[in-house]
Amino acid sequence: MHIVHVVQLYHPVSSGSVQYFVEIGRRLAAEGHTVTVLTTTVYDLEAFWQAGRREIDVPYEFDHGCHIHRFPIVRFGRHPLIYPVLRRLLVELGRIGAPMAWVRWLAALTPKSPAMVDWLTTHIADIDVIHVTNVTLDSLVHPIVDLAVAHHIPVIMTPFIHLGEVRDPAFVRYYSMPQQLDLLRRSQAVLTMTTREKDFLQGQGIDAQRMHVVGAGVTPIHLQHGDAVAFRQRHNITAPIVLQVGAMARDKGTITTVQAMQQLWQTGEEAELVLIGAPLSHFTDYMNQLPQEMRARIHVLAYASDAEKRDAYAAASLFVMPSRTDSFGIVFLEAWVNMLPVIGADAGGIPDVIDHNHDGLLVEFDNVERLADAIKTLLHNPPLARSFAQNGHDKVLSTMTWEHVYARIRTLVVQHANAPTDH
Repeated sequence: MHIVHVVQLYHPVSSGSVQYFVEIGRRLAAEGHTVTVLTTTVYDLEAFWQAGRREIDVPYEFDHGCHIHRFPIVRFGRHPLIYPVLRRLLVELGRIGAPMAWVRWLAALTPKSPAMVDWLTTHIADIDVIHVTNVTLDSLVHPIVDLAVAHHIPVIMTPFIHLGEVRDPAFVRYYSMPQQLDLLRRSQAVLTMTTREKDFLQGQGIDAQRMHVVGAGVTPIHLQHGDAVAFRQRHNITAPIVLQVGAMARDKGTITTVQAMQQLWQTGEEAELVLIGAPLSHFTDYMNQLPQEMRARIHVLAYASDAEKRDAYAAASLFVMPSRTDSFGIVFLEAWVNMLPVIGADAGGIPDVIDHNHDGLLVEFDNVERLADAIKTLLHNPPLARSFAQNGHDKVLSTMTWEHVYARIRTLVVQHANAPTDH
């Protein structure tokens, strides 16, 4: 069976959505299937709409049995505001019920990858199933689904819907525009991370029978046994460590975390903050304006290696990521595997991952005071922190490893590859 994964970002980019396709693809290839990954040359997320960001200059590689093809993207103009302005316009057109042809045309302007479409056109006859993601960058997905429909190739879609906050419905509109929902309606199967995501899409008119909650996972042995002592020595840290892993951005809650730590430092808290991930430009600007005495207690480890990340988990006292842009949050699982208590935002799919007051704490997104209180609680109540960590650890081992997730997805891939399409 030949399975094609269409993923806008791929290894060595580090993110939960990337890891999801890496793990699935490698396991399918290990079973003898042909796995082709079509992706872009983008490394920094901002490269999709902004020139001058990092890209990957490796057009093809063969990795763990998977054929990886990287294609350049084409932007509509060089100004970085073109993309966000266009997305806002698409949201407003969706709200007034503009014709699908209009929104499809606008959505296709940027970014796009004609070379990716050309490759797929050439090889379409040899493909059994296409697995696509994610709805955020739908301009890259529509041509792929159009080709699949025209050639009666089954499509599986993992949309990674960012649900945002219950109190702020405006955010999720950027992930449920008419042309994005159209992609889901034209797919034979829609794989969601959580029940919340499935319920939301059902409310948007997506057939419940086509949707399957599969979640995400971790491989514990790949995340454990870091060197806490070496990490502390490298970064000259003796105080307790509050750790956050993920893109450094406001929507990920990184600025809120910094502000919460500032509040705690003003009351005499000794803990220091370690941030691992890709810093977006607005976060870098924010950090640059902080007083030097504050920046000295914040350790920004951009693009840290897997080994460095393992050491950080081993050295940390607790993990925090108060994000509103996570459909799941694999990093919480990584923290639990390392016996850390966790704090997340009551937003997106995170409340389906963290059981509040059982294996972690949930706080309102962008609420600095609540986050500071939660961090202080876990730093100063070791029995509670250990209880949360143990409960999370047990949950991961029982249902949230990649072996559990792959078993669910493999069944769906085989089922739809062998079934006639209803395009």
